[in-house]
Amino acid sequence: MLIVGLTGGIATGKSTASRAFQAQGVPVIDADVIAHQIMEPGEVSYKLVVKHFGVDILQEDTKAIDRAKLGGIIFNNPDKRQLLNKCTHPYVRRRIAYAVFKYYIQGYAMCVLDIPLLFESGLDKMCGKVAVISCTSERQLARLVSRNGFSREEAETRIKSQMPMGEKEKRATRVVGNDGSIEEMEDQIRRLVADWKPSVIRTVGALVAPVGLVVSLPFARTSMLGMGTLCACAAWIVGSIFG
Repeated sequence: MLIVGLTGGIATGKSTASRAFQAQGVPVIDADVIAHQIMEPGEVSYKLVVKHFGVDILQEDTKAIDRAKLGGIIFNNPDKRQLLNKCTHPYVRRRIAYAVFKYYIQGYAMCVLDIPLLFESGLDKMCGKVAVISCTSERQLARLVSRNGFSREEAETRIKSQMPMGEKEKRATRVVGNDGSIEEMEDQIRRLVADWKPSVIRTVGALVAPVGLVVSLPFARTSMLGMGTLCACAAWIVGSIFG
């Protein structure tokens, strides 16, 4: 199964691209959704965050974490942001890995990891290909002001706090432009899926290969055939992931 990383800048249209992938039958693992889930009361990350940031970040009625308050604490404080990452990132990664495995055993040819900080978190390393959703800086700024109600200065500060789009584009396998209509972007996603989606034979082979890998292990040391089968299955598994 090919793992595709999907990222972009704030307000460049990543959510629209994510829906376009789903419309093509490609499952999407949304890191933001997972990040919300692990911060629900009772979760390990929730307990760690409350322990390190105090009960003042909780909403009085529901005892849920007030994300606006927490965001205000970490936005201009790198140390606090790093502390929050230590409380959450390991648990986000674990759930992402579980979701990838679930789609793999269900026989999907590819899945998408929708992760805003894909490069910053290092999770691009587990992706065979990366799609970056991009638009002009002026369009990005206008969308952010309109969507979030920020002033121009607030929107510029938010954009500057992220990795520059130029750097993300350099590290992308393909850049999907989003300066036109939604239909134009959806057409780019359709072509991307057609170009990248592994064949049925490759997908089935990726499912069978782990079985061959396990079966060949006892014979790898005593038989050239066993060693050859082991290497072939391992290569097929790696190839199915990294395209």
